[in-house]
Amino acid sequence: MHIDDQIYTVNGKTYRRALLRNSYRKDGKVCHNTIANLSTCSKEEVAAIKLALANKKNLAAVALPEKTLKTRQGLSVGAVWLLHHMAKRLGIADALGRCADARLALWMVIATMIGSVSRLSATRLAQTHAACDILGLDCFCEDDLYGALDWLNEHQQAIEKRLFVGRYKDKKPTLYLYDVTSSYFEGEQNELARYRSLSGF
Repeated sequence: MHIDDQIYTVNGKTYRRALLRNSYRKDGKVCHNTIANLSTCSKEEVAAIKLALANKKNLAAVALPEKTLKTRQGLSVGAVWLLHHMAKRLGIADALGRCADARLALWMVIATMIGSVSRLSATRLAQTHAACDILGLDCFCEDDLYGALDWLNEHQQAIEKRLFVGRYKDKKPTLYLYDVTSSYFEGEQNELARYRSLSGF
């Protein structure tokens, strides 16, 4: 069974013929039996029937999904996964540790890199990014992040030491950088202020 779909011209006018036919042989000749005239059907309808005939042994493959099927946007994975991988590579994850507060602290680092600037925005960011899945966290709120900041304050020196050892191991650095932007000098009899003015700083 097939569709005999042809366009032909008679006396300058163009016509379309679409016939549902069955072909068979009789006395060595190919004969056609017209089952239905589909010429009044639209191109889309004829195309749909052709598709069904071409897949008549497996119509399920061309079946449309049920109307009850719904889709939704999943959590964003790429940025969190990449920054987490970089944090492990740089030794930040190891320096912080694996406790819940450490992982929350790591999320705050990652959230800052993505663009979050507050604890509240970091909490909201976790609702659209796969923070809990990738970092192994339970659901958390803004207060949990403030608690992690208290934990960071208590463990700051130990974390900095682990970062230092992980970065330099037994080799001590030869250059130290420090911030003096909050320092200033006053008075006319101040030796440091005099050095500052003479040196052009």
